[in-house]
Amino acid sequence: MLGPFTLLLSQNGLRTSAAATMARTKRKVSETIQQASAIPFRRCNGQLQFCLITSVKRGRWQFPKGIIDPGETYVETALKESLEEAGIRGNIVGQPIGSYRYRKWGTSLDVTVTLMEVTQEDACWDEIEVRERRWATAVEARELIDKPELLEMLEIAIETLGEDKRVEKPF
Repeated sequence: MLGPFTLLLSQNGLRTSAAATMARTKRKVSETIQQASAIPFRRCNGQLQFCLITSVKRGRWQFPKGIIDPGETYVETALKESLEEAGIRGNIVGQPIGSYRYRKWGTSLDVTVTLMEVTQEDACWDEIEVRERRWATAVEARELIDKPELLEMLEIAIETLGEDKRVEKPF
């Protein structure tokens, strides 16, 4: 379990602790931390695909997300984290599709979730050595993601983007 002194990768690639990040941003451990997440998507041969990344510690499939730094918007954070964690660039589409809350580092984190249409995929990125990246259809993404709150956000994304939710379309 990650604690407040667990080492994480910082923006510049150096290792830092979550406690140091909270100190740098003048946050108290008891304070709710705001995060932003992007659900990256593309259409390939008319089929909707989602970009998933693994978590650093457990290797669970998820979407890019990170702490909203002071002076930064949820849009800026979602785009920045997508580039750092997955090596993808794109545009935020519309308003946030939802949010969820979870606990980590002894505090609550509120995550604002947006859709990001991917326009570029880099071969190398900041966290390539600590995360896997893969594209998945809606059906595959449902099988790979195991957190209920992320599955709920995936379903909202699928509905919002107008994809057939239950079956793979034959080629």
